[in-house]
Amino acid sequence: MKFQLSGVQMSLAPALYLSHGAPPLVDDPWWPDQLRSWTSQLNIPRAILVVSAHWESAPLTIGATDGRTPLFYDFYGFPKKYYTVQYQTPNAQWLADRVAALIPDGEEIAHQPNRGLDHGAYVPLTVMYPKGEIPVLQISMPTLDPQRLFDLGRRLGVLRAEGVMIMASGFTTHGLPFIDFSDPHGAAPGWSMDFDQWMNEALGRSDIDTLMDFQHKAPGMPYAHPTTEHFAPLFVALGASSEESGDTHVDGYWYGLSKRSIQFA
Repeated sequence: MKFQLSGVQMSLAPALYLSHGAPPLVDDPWWPDQLRSWTSQLNIPRAILVVSAHWESAPLTIGATDGRTPLFYDFYGFPKKYYTVQYQTPNAQWLADRVAALIPDGEEIAHQPNRGLDHGAYVPLTVMYPKGEIPVLQISMPTLDPQRLFDLGRRLGVLRAEGVMIMASGFTTHGLPFIDFSDPHGAAPGWSMDFDQWMNEALGRSDIDTLMDFQHKAPGMPYAHPTTEHFAPLFVALGASSEESGDTHVDGYWYGLSKRSIQFA
């Protein structure tokens, strides 16, 4: 698929479901290279619209449009260097206006102009687009309901034809209470591998109904997702996609958690 921008024909911007890890992702010996390799295969987007597991707020809330807004260090217990990271990007007011225009009349929208990018957004972006040359806008997840997030993705998906990448940032498995933090590259627990395989197979069948009922149908539950906010962004990406199978561009495990990250056409 193609879109026109300033008389130049370009590829339809992708929709991604991305496992974002944690701030130390940037120091991992393999994960950053996987992300850079993936990015090298993508056309440079006009802008990036991010939905992160770390911002659930109703009604749908539009974050900072000024790319100089300080980042939101929404984590604790890490070395000091992870609290000094900076990531500045061009102004994204035009994208905020487009998002607002896509929300049906009668649905409330909120604005939080001082809310900078959280680590679900900026950690992978500092690896994928380290120069910060692309406007980035983060919006909240107004719900964790898979169908409603899918419907939101359907609305936002039209932005892809305008060169806007949809980045849905979560973690394919996120059973933090049940993992061993002693070795980031140790063996993954069975519940994490089982859930990851189930998700991959369901996506391969484009079985969206089964994916939406993951809390009841997925093996490895509830260990894989004791809370559901890290899987929920997947449904925004699925809704924004034109094909609902997707291609895996990052796989493997980190502290036993699945890093699987997917690009949808």
